[in-house]
Amino acid sequence: MTHAAASGIDSGPVTSPFDIEDYLRRVSGRVDGHLRRIAADQKRQRPARLAEAIEYALLGGGKRLRPALVLASCEALGGDPGDDGLALRFALALEMIHTYSLVHDDLPAMDDDDLRRGRPTVHKAYDEATAVLVGDGLQSLAFRHLLGTGDPRAAALAALLADGALRMVQGQALDIGAEGRKLTEDEVLELMAAKTGALISAAVVGGAIAATGSPRGLEPVGRKLGLAFQIADDLLDLTGDAAALGKRVGKDQAAGKATLPSLVGVDEARRRAGAACDEALAVLAPLGAPAEALRALARFVVTRKR
Repeated sequence: MTHAAASGIDSGPVTSPFDIEDYLRRVSGRVDGHLRRIAADQKRQRPARLAEAIEYALLGGGKRLRPALVLASCEALGGDPGDDGLALRFALALEMIHTYSLVHDDLPAMDDDDLRRGRPTVHKAYDEATAVLVGDGLQSLAFRHLLGTGDPRAAALAALLADGALRMVQGQALDIGAEGRKLTEDEVLELMAAKTGALISAAVVGGAIAATGSPRGLEPVGRKLGLAFQIADDLLDLTGDAAALGKRVGKDQAAGKATLPSLVGVDEARRRAGAACDEALAVLAPLGAPAEALRALARFVVTRKR
């Protein structure tokens, strides 16, 4: 079976070395199709303005990295990442939670951003109250979609998702409280593990649970990739291109936020991101060819430019 067939993604054969950009495009197209149907269902309900804003938020683009991690993790352990599988349900629910977090993070009371992925943020395209309700609605939609199956593993995945979302919120609170303060490295690492790392980790572990009913030893992979992702994000905020990223850069420094690059320097931060990736790859090595996509995603986490 080709890799594309195993992934449940209808496309031609994947070239070697692994074409991660092509893989992400195919996952994104597949995920977007399902999210479009979820949004269309909402547009049959009232109020129309809220439904339109939910659609605007859900279909705003993005790499769909978290769904890709779910599906690749499931496949790595021999699970079914196809359209009828629990892994896809979890991947879509996770992306809805992630989208809600972005909508709320962009609010003036949080990060106060006007642009997200090159478009006006939800509170700019609509208004602040609508943006709050969009985030609230996406949380409910995420759990309703995940639990809309008789599969007993869905309850474990819902608990994992709820825990990840709670840790993300705790991380955001730590981040807000840290503005203008000098944090220790341990405090910065705690913040990173919660704010961004929690949902990245949930993606990897959730794929394993969907495949086998248990994390199957992939928790360290999730933790390491969560750390690597946040370091890469902080580096992009310092050195990235605003046009390529579709959002402001330099905002962490302007807000006086403590990040790992600001504590240890850009070069050391890059080294640590690479080391975290290498540790994740070491755990995945025994899984062989089925984990090819997950290994490629691990590398992408630290090499991405957006």
